[in-house]
Amino acid sequence: MSGTAQFHAWNVRESGPVDAPHRVLLLPGGLCSTAFYEDMMAAPALAGAPIRLVAATVPGHAGTVAPKDVSMENYAAITGAFAAEHGCTAVVGHSIGANIALEMVAGGHFSGPVVLLSPTFSRPDESKALAVATALGRVPGLGALAWPAMLWLAPKALADSIPERRRDALLADLRRNTAPFCRRAMAEYFAYLDRHGSLVPRLCGSGARARVVRGDRDEVGLTDGERAALQACPSVTLDTVPDSGHLVMVEQPETVARLIADAVLGVRR
Repeated sequence: MSGTAQFHAWNVRESGPVDAPHRVLLLPGGLCSTAFYEDMMAAPALAGAPIRLVAATVPGHAGTVAPKDVSMENYAAITGAFAAEHGCTAVVGHSIGANIALEMVAGGHFSGPVVLLSPTFSRPDESKALAVATALGRVPGLGALAWPAMLWLAPKALADSIPERRRDALLADLRRNTAPFCRRAMAEYFAYLDRHGSLVPRLCGSGARARVVRGDRDEVGLTDGERAALQACPSVTLDTVPDSGHLVMVEQPETVARLIADAVLGVRR
């Protein structure tokens, strides 16, 4: 493994039997920590399964230490190395974490099954507010203002998607993000989307067994063409979770836990 694929400052939370035959890496989304998976990790379908859950905050997000190289390709490489080190047999990612999982299999850094929660397959699918903040971040004079404003607005925009009993703790995690990191990482993220146009052929071409899970009112889009291509891909299953937006694992933790357990254990419903 090359030096660029090494990173050692991971923030990790684990649960489940230490000797479980399956170990699943959970990657939270952008700005989020492992706390966003807590309810899902405690849901019966996972808590009672022969599965060890290894949740790891994507480095740099939620105030954690960032790697020098924040490109999606490097994130896929260092996360692939982390998964191998921890013996993970499957990867679950949410939002940007899902895109890292996608790039892990597409870039040859991981060969097991993946569950992609609310991934983005192309720039037009992504949040317009996020795209605007990223574009403004490159404008001299405006760049220093765009991301502080975005980080002030993000907790307010997501508050209604978070159950009240968990709201204060999760919003506090969002507030740990820093504007300089977000400005740098999101520029690389959109550059990655622009390089590939659509990531659907990249996922299907990997041959990896993948489950794409989205809320029925997800703020991140999916074009008709992307949906048709995913449905035609023999290695991909597309699931829609009712009564959920982008934070699908927070809003419907038991349903998502069941889908993940099924994917890992090879159960067909």
